[in-house]
Amino acid sequence: MPEDSRRSVYARKALEQVPRLLGNLDRNPHSPTYGCFHRDYWLDKTSDFPDAVRQFAVQALALVYARDFPDNPYRGQPKIRDWAVAALDFWARIQHADGSFDEFYPFERGWVGPTAFTTFTSVEAYRLLEGDVPADVAGRVRAAIRRSAVFIGRGDAEEDHLANHHAMACLAVWKAYQLLGEPALRTLFERLWRGFLTYHDPDEGWSREYDGTDPGYLSATVSFLAKVYQDNHDPAIRRVLEQAAAFCAYFAYPDGSYAGTLGSRNTLHFYPHGFEVLAPELPVAAAVAEHMLRSLDAGRLVPPAVMSDRYLAYRVGEYLQAYLDWRPRPSPLPLLPSEAEPFTRFFPKARIFAAARPEHYVIANLAKGGVVKVFDRREGRLLINDAGIIGRLADGRVVSSQWISPAYQVRATDDGWEVSGYLHVVTSQKVFTLVTNLVFRGVLLALGWSPPLAHWLKARIRKTLILKQRTAPIRFRRRLGFEGGAPVLENEVAIVGDARVAALNFGDEFSIRHVPQSRYFQPHELASRSFPLDAAALDALNAGRAVHIEARAAEDSEGERKVWWTP
Repeated sequence: MPEDSRRSVYARKALEQVPRLLGNLDRNPHSPTYGCFHRDYWLDKTSDFPDAVRQFAVQALALVYARDFPDNPYRGQPKIRDWAVAALDFWARIQHADGSFDEFYPFERGWVGPTAFTTFTSVEAYRLLEGDVPADVAGRVRAAIRRSAVFIGRGDAEEDHLANHHAMACLAVWKAYQLLGEPALRTLFERLWRGFLTYHDPDEGWSREYDGTDPGYLSATVSFLAKVYQDNHDPAIRRVLEQAAAFCAYFAYPDGSYAGTLGSRNTLHFYPHGFEVLAPELPVAAAVAEHMLRSLDAGRLVPPAVMSDRYLAYRVGEYLQAYLDWRPRPSPLPLLPSEAEPFTRFFPKARIFAAARPEHYVIANLAKGGVVKVFDRREGRLLINDAGIIGRLADGRVVSSQWISPAYQVRATDDGWEVSGYLHVVTSQKVFTLVTNLVFRGVLLALGWSPPLAHWLKARIRKTLILKQRTAPIRFRRRLGFEGGAPVLENEVAIVGDARVAALNFGDEFSIRHVPQSRYFQPHELASRSFPLDAAALDALNAGRAVHIEARAAEDSEGERKVWWTP
């Protein structure tokens, strides 16, 4: 497909999801929830509050109404305009007095997740529709944007520790400043930018997501900051974007997939708009953008169609903007790391290992216990897809090596890598019951009136559900080397304390950290498999012997596995 024709893939993937967005929207002008995109709230009645993040979709409606896209039936349609205006008005009406919004539960008062994201899209939609917004609605929306920008500008009060959120905070306040022209908002933007820089590693190019690097969210950071860079050509912003785009390139895989379980948050998504913005002046961004656009066209990326309603809206607007800012590629494009001449590189701060061999591309996250992917470079096939070790103890606890721990012992050389440490207890296994839900809602009613208490509660939830560290008395060692040019992955597991293992599996694709924007299905999952220990090996492990499992990159997609145990 010619380059300029492939560009239309962005528009097609976005436009085919607009009916789904409209189905989520209350389009009845006589309804008290007219303009609400949260169908679970206004129609299904399964939610007791409106999730503000769903209003992100207003940007997509404004774009398809106001801009030209191939085969766009929504261009200039009065109903699309009216529904977008109603969505803006509903967004302004559900704002808390302090300028914040809710996403996951009532009185959440989220900093970026609901507030900055929807402020950005509300500004974008308002500017596209400004001449068609009634004066009373315009007054409410502009006032809401100002309140939100001030709230965002106060900074992170909920211990967020997510670089992409800090980048979005910069974007939202920058856009509010552009719309309202108030110098105080420019001052808030500068403050937020300095805050973002504390999450960015200028030596290796990645930005911190909780406790490590997450390439999926790094592509979001590139997208958000590139939107700022379109109007603010600060060399410091360009420098961050260049570094981040180069780091992202290592995770554009030969089979067309991107990121995934190697990241601190397991995200598979790729935000293309920032790379399209940067492509004319950054060749590495152009190379990544083209590779991922071809993957999107071939069905190898996670498309909007398979995403949940909450995050669908993020992708539709993103793809529409990518279409609008696409430009012809510079020629020749640089090779991506997976296409380059043989090399080995280790990023010591991120603990990411990447190596190209004549026939294989290997990439691993040693900070995460040695999660690794091995690809056949000739055919672009995924040979080893190993997210680590996962198992269940006799007491019911789930344990895994797939945990980011500074206590892991890590070694990397040109000949491979090794990581060792203790398995960790998985913390995100609990679900709500009627009783726990009633207790939680009671706490919200008691604390939600106070923004500081609401932020304290959210920080506690995040630490308990996502970041809590607890080891199990089971040591592991994972080592990857090369024999005859082929990668070989070795595992060793041994119980060193009071524990009994009921089941233990090696390899395959799995995620254990609670991240809403993760765990989407990709076709390569069908070709990889988990290797469980049989009864004899479990008996040996529980008897105090070390169990060894070896995996080799073989011609079939499952690879070869060999297991043995030692006294």
